[in-house]
Order: sequence, then structure tokens, then C-alpha cells
Amino acid sequence: MKAKFIYVFLTCLMIGGQFSLSAQNQVNKDKRQRHTPEQFMERQTNQMVNTLMLDDAAAARFVPVYQNYLKELRECRMMNRRQLSSGQGTEQKGMKPQPKPVLTDAEVEQQIKGRFAQSRKILDVREKYYDEFRKILSPKQIMKIYRTEQNNANKLKKEFDRRKKQAVAQGKHKHPVRSAQKS
Repeated sequence: MKAKFIYVFLTCLMIGGQFSLSAQNQVNKDKRQRHTPEQFMERQTNQMVNTLMLDDAAAARFVPVYQNYLKELRECRMMNRRQLSSGQGTEQKGMKPQPKPVLTDAEVEQQIKGRFAQSRKILDVREKYYDEFRKILSPKQIMKIYRTEQNNANKLKKEFDRRKKQAVAQGKHKHPVRSAQKS
């Protein structure tokens, strides 16, 4: 009788352990879910309203202008993104990633000129929206917007670098310095 009780207890314990493991896996999958650009923009706008400590009236005027500003900046940043041909760039488990194609001088020059055009367009957007922001905010508040954006960009870069180092340490990617030394 006592032995049956122990077996039943251990069985329940094992089943309970399986449920908790599958629940943790589900939580991890949810954490990895990417936000849409609209969700990201909404979070960024809310952060900016809080950072600037705007009252309701100023926030109501600021939010649509700032969201349009973010949309236009995003469009500028997406200008030079190359569309990968089908199958290229997508890595499946067990398959090696495709090597980057060697670019010709003309292609490199085209990319550099594209970056110049992109930088000019971003500057034009910033100047345009400076005038719009100036109707709502003080110059100090506008400077705070630019500083907050720069801080957020720095945080993203640090996080990207941290994840890249972690992936290299786990052997998921080749170390760029070691790969260059082998050549």
C-alpha cells in the first residue's frame, strides 16, 4: 500500500514537472515575439510624452506630429535596404548561411551615394519637423527629443552587440576577426 502511494506520488510529480516545463517554453516563445512597427512607434511616442512631461493639451497636439515624424524617418531609413532574393538570407537549421556576394566598385559606389542621399533626406525630415515641433515645444524640449532618440539608438546598438557576442560565444556565428585571420 505504501509502495503504491509512493509510485502514484512520483508519477504525479513527474507529470506536474512536464506541465511546468511546457509552460516555461510557452513563456519564452511569447518573450521572443517581435513588435510591429506601429507598436514600436506607439511605445516610442508614449516614452517621449513622458520624457517631455507634456500636459494633456500639448500631448494631444504633439502625438500626431511626432508619429508622422517617426513614420517619415522610418521610410528614410528603409530607403537603402536591399531586397534579398528568395531563399537568400534565410537560414534553416542544419544549413550553412549563404556567403555575402562580392560587390563590384560600381555597386559599392552606388551604395555610398545611396547613403548620402539617405542622410540628406533624414536631415530634410528633421528640419521640416523641427519647425512643426517648434509650434508646440520649446527648443530645450526639442533638444531633449534628439538626445532621447540618440540614447535609445545607443541602447539598441549595445544590445545588438551583446547578442552578437553571445551568438559568437555559442558558436552560432563565426567570429569576424577570426574569420578574417584565416583568409
